[in-house]
Amino acid sequence: MAEAPDLLGPVDRQALDEVVTFTSELIRIDTTNRGGGDCRERPAAEYVAQRLADAGIEPTLLERTPGRTNVVARIPGTDPTADALLVHGHLDVVPAEPADWSVHPFSGEVRDGVVWGRGAVDMKNMDAMVLSVVRGWAREGFRPRRDIVIAYTADEEDSAADGSGFLADQHPELFEGCTEGISESGAFTFHAGDGLSLYPIAAGERGTGWLKLTAEGRAGHGSKVNRENAVSALAAAVARIGEHEWPIRLTPTVRAAISEIAALHGITADLDDPGFDVAQLLGKLGPAASLVENTVRNSSNPTMLDAGYKVNVIPGHATAFIDGRMVPGGDDEFHATLDRLTGPSVSWEFYHREQALTAPVDSPTYAKLRAAVERFDPDAHTVPYCMSGGTDAKQFARLGITGYGFTPLKLPVGFDYQRLFHGVDERVPVDALHFGVRVLDHYLRTA
Repeated sequence: MAEAPDLLGPVDRQALDEVVTFTSELIRIDTTNRGGGDCRERPAAEYVAQRLADAGIEPTLLERTPGRTNVVARIPGTDPTADALLVHGHLDVVPAEPADWSVHPFSGEVRDGVVWGRGAVDMKNMDAMVLSVVRGWAREGFRPRRDIVIAYTADEEDSAADGSGFLADQHPELFEGCTEGISESGAFTFHAGDGLSLYPIAAGERGTGWLKLTAEGRAGHGSKVNRENAVSALAAAVARIGEHEWPIRLTPTVRAAISEIAALHGITADLDDPGFDVAQLLGKLGPAASLVENTVRNSSNPTMLDAGYKVNVIPGHATAFIDGRMVPGGDDEFHATLDRLTGPSVSWEFYHREQALTAPVDSPTYAKLRAAVERFDPDAHTVPYCMSGGTDAKQFARLGITGYGFTPLKLPVGFDYQRLFHGVDERVPVDALHFGVRVLDHYLRTA
């Protein structure tokens, strides 16, 4: 059945075909980022750069490290007094073990209306949407009101040192005039039960605090009494950190998210009442609780341990790594708590540190993001949310750019989008890509 004409907009058939092709072909370019510099994004960067150039958009390729390539391009707007808008996506992906997948993770296979492979949702789909939209503009001869700066980055799946961090620190002139940006992890369908379709649009991120813990002790024979055992001291500290219950700390974005989601469930949430039980409320929100439960507090998850080299030798040194995340404004609490939990025998330091972000949900920009989604899905309920993890928006925030998570996808019931991030059998429906192109096109035309 043909789609309603008022939902089609100006997007042409070629753009819809290209977004599928580009997503598939980008997936086939293996840009696995194993961390520690083990990645090569250049083939994907050259791919997107060529397709921008074919549309008359001049790309600039930049590297801090050979092979770790970024692409930046600017589309001039019609209003030279308007602030510029940054649209960015990363080219690298996390590792995937082919034996665990139903299809090869770098096949880019299109089967039964679905594109399969690593990067299908994180985030070569958005990379492809942006290409499809701006190439469609070139065919049409359309120019946006404000300058649109496009950035395809390296190294987002590790430290971003070769990607957005490098761009923000060494090439800020490329982002001159940019005051806002959009990127991954927002505006996807979240089925909350009873026919309720939510579209969470990200307006914040918890800060990143990856920690290295170190215990120094006295090396010795495994059969001897040793009260200065580095492994024991470290293990005790790691256990305390892993078991710690962080207190609830509601930020403006999370407060707005809880209030709006609760209202859609017919629940009045008086979050200004000091005695209000937020944890109890989350228990009443059903599946939608997962949109906020990871962002109501700081967190600290042990992830790596390293000690010893032989079973009968007590090592004098042991290390561990913790994935810490801080809500906006939660840094002081995080520091003080880690000092207490590690204790006197274990030291800690930041292995990687990035700021928490928050963006206004009552801004004209946020209203336009909502309107773009709701235009193409009249049954949608857009709600704000805060990401539990982080994106390249953290680095671009150094340039004064306010970031929103906006990668629009209309997904069917039962499609567990969040589980597929860094998961097995990552995939995206073709219809979702088509929806995303239409919504993204409409937003960028009206931004």
